[in-house]
Amino acid sequence: MSTIAQLFREKPCVFSIECFPPKQTTKFAAMQETLRRMKDLHPDFVSVTYGAGGSAGGVSSVQVANFLKNSLDILPLAHTLCMGSDRHKMAIQLDDLRAAGVRNVLALRGDRTPLRPESPDFHHASDLMDFIRDTAPDMEFSGACYPEGHPEADSLAADVANLLHKQQAGAVHLVTQLFFDNGKFYRFLNMARKAGITLPVSAGVMPIVRSSQIERTVKLSSASLPSDFTRMIARWQDDPASLYQAGIEYAVHQLRDLIEGGADGVHLYAMNDANVAAAVYEGIRDLL
Repeated sequence: MSTIAQLFREKPCVFSIECFPPKQTTKFAAMQETLRRMKDLHPDFVSVTYGAGGSAGGVSSVQVANFLKNSLDILPLAHTLCMGSDRHKMAIQLDDLRAAGVRNVLALRGDRTPLRPESPDFHHASDLMDFIRDTAPDMEFSGACYPEGHPEADSLAADVANLLHKQQAGAVHLVTQLFFDNGKFYRFLNMARKAGITLPVSAGVMPIVRSSQIERTVKLSSASLPSDFTRMIARWQDDPASLYQAGIEYAVHQLRDLIEGGADGVHLYAMNDANVAAAVYEGIRDLL
């Protein structure tokens, strides 16, 4: 099985999907079936958002990554978070991942929430990367980036400059926060290359297919909304079937433009929805 670094060396555009562990263990079987269906879409890797599992309840990201690798033979990228963790907890998580044969992780600071206290050891994702590099040299790690700048950054230029810390720490690739305006991505990528960022970048796209997603997703992502996107929402937000179809078409158009525009990779935020993932894949498979 290839590593993520190898994939980006070997393929003109790497296709990946993101999933999240269910918050209830009783839903793990259903998620497994979803992932079996997603395997038919031939993702080069599947990233797994952070889930503690165990006494915290729900399914852990280690369990999902283990299932992907050892039951489905899909390369997993397991998320690791600074927030709520420390050197001891992180060492345990990394050991658990390695025991499952998982060697690729996405090192993130994580969102500030009341449930996750600040880490005493990792203040930035690059601190976590340094720890992984020094204590688990057999693992590869990736990093996150923000086409419109991190919400806490002074400016996009300052945020891009900070990516150099992740590159210097040894990250093998970057994946973006979701965005809806490809122009913002191309501008960001141009700035990153001029700043000396040579890492391959996966462009993250989320299909908006339900009205309930709109406010929550936009609020969490801080992504700006181009006029064609807002027109789509205004026209179809009270027509669920039409919004579903329009959301798929918007994502397909966005992804086709990114692939044809030379993106190193495209990353589908599929929200554990195999039907949405399959519909989007059908619209881009000829380019992959």
